Amino acid sequence: MPEEKQLTAWGHLAELRSRLFRVVLALAVTTILSFVFAEKLMTYLAMPIGGLDKLVSIEVTENVSVYMKVSLLSGVILAFPFVLYQLLAFTLPGLLPAERYWVLGAIPLATVFFLSGVAFAYFVMLPTALPFLVSFTGIRTMPRPNNYFNFVTGLLFWVGIAFETPLLIFILAKVRIVSASMLAKQWRIAIVLISVLAAVISPTPDPVNMGLLMIPLSLLYGLSILFAAIARRSERPSKETAPGSTA
Repeated sequence: MPEEKQLTAWGHLAELRSRLFRVVLALAVTTILSFVFAEKLMTYLAMPIGGLDKLVSIEVTENVSVYMKVSLLSGVILAFPFVLYQLLAFTLPGLLPAERYWVLGAIPLATVFFLSGVAFAYFVMLPTALPFLVSFTGIRTMPRPNNYFNFVTGLLFWVGIAFETPLLIFILAKVRIVSASMLAKQWRIAIVLISVLAAVISPTPDPVNMGLLMIPLSLLYGLSILFAAIARRSERPSKETAPGSTA
């Protein structure tokens, strides 16, 4: 028996290593492919500031460094569904068939939520935040590419991650850590946490940008309550039929 457990542990480690290797390989492939259109992507990302000609480089290697960072971000976004599948597939052998269905179904939904967060940050937050930052105190601002693209890509990524809240709550409800009723009762605490999160992610300290982020995060919290109810609802039939089965 100890030898079987040891073999099982080594088998899990081997599978984890295999899946991590696939993740790294996928990220490498998508990042290399992103080199082809990274310049166009940089042009698109620079549109909220007025275009690439509004940025000024002061270092010889700065443009190359920015090109690499944008390519890496693009590679992560392109590989996101595959990476998520590999991470979730590692847990599939220990799940019931119904639970595997939920896990696999969460992959396209997680991608949609992430891209929705990226789109919200780009089309709503950046157009309101950048004019405030550039014109603050009236001092002329000439953004550096490295600073600007770090700011933009960081905002897009973290807002996209924040939009994954409903799926995270669904998983926590599935493992019985949270419930819909508990989330509904703690809505005041949730609003406080959402405001703190908005203050951290928001690019400016003004209430306008914080409010712009708090509104979708609050709606996502309401959606999280619905997801938690769905996660627990699938358990009710088995509980209801249990007394009848013993009769």
